[in-house]
Amino acid sequence: MKTLNLKVPIKSGADQNDVVKFLAAKLYESGRLTLGQAADMIGMRTVEFADILSQYGVSFINYPASDIKQVVANA
Repeated sequence: MKTLNLKVPIKSGADQNDVVKFLAAKLYESGRLTLGQAADMIGMRTVEFADILSQYGVSFINYPASDIKQVVANA
């Protein structure tokens, strides 16, 4: 696994764990990480990470519209 060090200004009340959880959720949402990869990024099991997603407004079901259209067309 590659690592990346970022300098991120953190508002008061937030901590490093919050920032990492947010980044993992948004990388999952954008399709850059799988659910398992995002969970691993923050050291959680997949089931636990699924609960985190809602805190950041990210849907657990993360399929592109084109995939959904294909599933419907094949039904």
